Amino acid sequence: MHSELPAAPGTTPMPEHRVEISERGSFCFAICSCGWFSPARRSRDLTRREAADHLAATDDRT
Repeated sequence: MHSELPAAPGTTPMPEHRVEISERGSFCFAICSCGWFSPARRSRDLTRREAADHLAATDDRT
């Protein structure tokens, strides 16, 4: 969502997408600095793949 904000003097642009994998109980999910998030999953591998797919999709748009 940071790209929707107007650039104002004295502000710095957001860095590239940064994805974190978080765990809550037996579930894990991915959260990106752009606001994207994956559904909660029990499979850490699937969560990592979804995060990697998100990063790949954002790289294709630039």
